[in-house]
Amino acid sequence: MEHSVLGLIAGQGAFPLALARSAARAGRRVTCVAFRDLTDPGIAREVEEVTWIHPGEVATGIAAFRAARVRDAVMAGRVPKAALFRNPDALHLDGEARALIARLGDRRDDTILGLVAAHLESQGIHLLPQWAPAPELLAPEGALGSRDLTPSERADVEFALPIARRMGALDIGQTIAVKDGVVLAVEAVEGTNAAIRRAGEFAAGACVVKVAKPQQDPRFDVPAVGAGTLAALVDAKARVLAIEARATVVLEREELLCGADAHGIAVVGVSPEKSA
Repeated sequence: MEHSVLGLIAGQGAFPLALARSAARAGRRVTCVAFRDLTDPGIAREVEEVTWIHPGEVATGIAAFRAARVRDAVMAGRVPKAALFRNPDALHLDGEARALIARLGDRRDDTILGLVAAHLESQGIHLLPQWAPAPELLAPEGALGSRDLTPSERADVEFALPIARRMGALDIGQTIAVKDGVVLAVEAVEGTNAAIRRAGEFAAGACVVKVAKPQQDPRFDVPAVGAGTLAALVDAKARVLAIEARATVVLEREELLCGADAHGIAVVGVSPEKSA
């Protein structure tokens, strides 16, 4: 059975490129809506067709998908909402976007993205979980690299997991760093890599744990790690990266795991339920 064309809404970072490559390997045609000055220009080499828009040009993006007969679409990569709202002119809001914004009760990410998803559905375009076209990008359970956890590291990870889940449930962040049963850093607005580096200011040898939020909508956001995460771990002299198995996307996998092995960092997929 031939797949329909997959629509890709591509934000910043490596995730859109990895997803497009995976879909292409699976024999799926991909048409992309990408954001000017945000999306990696290399996306044009990975998809069949790309339409470049400003984030507020909703009608143009939907028209591109409808012209390509897109029925299923996926979002991948960040679109920095705060920076955009500081400069509303950068959005280039069209009439369709203005009508959507007028319906917003607040400007929380889930509210905005939920409204976008509902609007796409009204146009006959179904928004898939971000990992759906590329399930092989999800972390498996167990050691991903050459080193597994030591007993003391495993104890720290098991200590950290329920705390990380609580922080996620409060919508504070998805990552915490611990050592010897002490929390060194909790991710907030600064992001994962900055939180990791902050932990390194207090102690070397931290165990970094990243999980999905219990209420996370996988259509809009999934936890992800990649080469940038490795650089932060190395800077902080961390010893462990534990990520939620079957919920975290691993990008630039070879670079991440080879680099982790070279620095003696254990990268493992864990199940929070088993440690709850």
